[in-house]
Amino acid sequence: MTSHLPSDGVSPRPANHQEGQAYGDVGYDYVVDQQPIGKLLFRQFCERNRPLYHKYNNFLDAADRYEVEVDEVRAAMAAEVFRKYLRTDDSEAVTDVVGKPVIDAAYDLINAGYKDIFIECVRCVKNFLAGSPFAEFERSMYFHRYLQWKWLEAQPITQNTFRMYRVLGKGGFGEVCACQVRATGKMYACKKLEKKRIKKRKGEIMVLSEKQILQRINSRFVVNLAYAYETKDALCLVLTIMNGGDLKFHIYNMCNPDTGLGLERARFYAAQVACGLEHLHKMGIVYRDCKPENILLDDAGHVRISDLGLAVDVPDGGTVRGRVGTVGYMAPEVIDNERYGFSPDWFSFGCLVYEMIEGRAPFRARKEKVKREEVDRRVKHEQEKYSSKFSDCGRALCSALLVKSPSARLGCSAARRGAKLVKEHRFFANLNWARLEAGMVDAPFVPDPHAVYAKDVLDIEQFSTVKGVNLDAGDDTFYGKFNTGSVSIPWQTEMIETGCFNELNVFARGDDNREAPTVDLQLVPVANTQEEEKGCFMFARRVLCPQKKISARLRAVPVPEHLLAPSSPPPNPQPQAS
Repeated sequence: MTSHLPSDGVSPRPANHQEGQAYGDVGYDYVVDQQPIGKLLFRQFCERNRPLYHKYNNFLDAADRYEVEVDEVRAAMAAEVFRKYLRTDDSEAVTDVVGKPVIDAAYDLINAGYKDIFIECVRCVKNFLAGSPFAEFERSMYFHRYLQWKWLEAQPITQNTFRMYRVLGKGGFGEVCACQVRATGKMYACKKLEKKRIKKRKGEIMVLSEKQILQRINSRFVVNLAYAYETKDALCLVLTIMNGGDLKFHIYNMCNPDTGLGLERARFYAAQVACGLEHLHKMGIVYRDCKPENILLDDAGHVRISDLGLAVDVPDGGTVRGRVGTVGYMAPEVIDNERYGFSPDWFSFGCLVYEMIEGRAPFRARKEKVKREEVDRRVKHEQEKYSSKFSDCGRALCSALLVKSPSARLGCSAARRGAKLVKEHRFFANLNWARLEAGMVDAPFVPDPHAVYAKDVLDIEQFSTVKGVNLDAGDDTFYGKFNTGSVSIPWQTEMIETGCFNELNVFARGDDNREAPTVDLQLVPVANTQEEEKGCFMFARRVLCPQKKISARLRAVPVPEHLLAPSSPPPNPQPQAS
């Protein structure tokens, strides 16, 4: 089909989409390494227009495959990658951009049996691609097409973008519903935050903080924010849908209380949660609410961290203070209102691992009627008890995580890098972390697609009407910070996974049988033909009825010359060795 992508005169948004930040990053690291559509278009440019550059992308793909290969064949694969790409007598070799000292070092690492062999080789190849090849890409129609996709990504999002379905549950400020993007069919969970309820509880800072943190995170182990928009009555976060229920439901409703989840499932979920905490901590975020009901399963049985309402940024090298969390999962330093960094997350992570194995929390039995002060006393002064359900490794891990003093607790001596210490524990000895992080390890339990792992919708307590709260113009500033539309990486991933990218990203053939863009970047829509409604994006039509006024959204926007100018000098005829 013919592409219906409108042209645009803006450069891409930054990766974190922070409000008010001007579009301006059009370098290789952002466009190719971070933007899924940018990567695909750069690959298409190299393969179709510059075959000489295609081998460098092939090498990067081979290095990526090596990183996630099973241990039994990694050595053989490393030797094959070296033979094909780092030997000067092979046509696919990248030795013209990877210097001999780097190649020799990689060879020595292979012989010594090391795992991280090609890191420096990859760096050299990317440095080359970021120069002349990327400059040529910027001059091509493929980069113009990239700008068009960024224009489409930046279009306003409203409630009409989605179809709403059943209630899945409720949060602190409103219901959570299943929803579907009309244009692509992609399913999400829509977390509705009622404006009056937010104002009544003075929750503006908390709500905005959660939204901004979610916006920065792109992790397969944390629920991702895809869209943020507002309606007349609510602020809406459109998030990864997790249909498999939460760990609390699985521990107490799906398992025998005498067995817990079992060591295999507990190890798998613990590893994925540890990866999620690692990604948060590397970005300087302490979660502060790690507990079973906040760990959700997807259709394939993989888990993600959810509900970042209590998460907060920790200054680099600094600490924060706040007596927040859930009773029974808060670390002693949180209970005592001391200053802390990332240590509370490893204590609550220990509580989570203990509960998955034992089938009950370490300091409070389920439905036990006990005062908060008593639970806090147990956390601070009592030693947790271990049954025969624990292996020696499982007991050792929980004991190391549930140490009362943060200075002696596992994971707390390396600040943002504490997850590395946790992942090195012998409880995870046989786990291939690279494959786990790539989503290539099968889950030990896969939810039944026909089952509902949650309360019946009739059992979900309804919210009462908020009275005595009026919204006024002063609230609009807050709503404007929230209502930012699509989030770049999830939106582009949606376009690719649902097939919309392939459907719309079509190039015509010119008289010389070479590819030419199907959309003239400076073309003004024709107004004397009938409306056309084909394709995935009927809201992005370029051919309009003569009676209809052309909206500002559909009007062609000239691309400023400074955006089309290359960011580096014209390319050399041949790549130079580094």
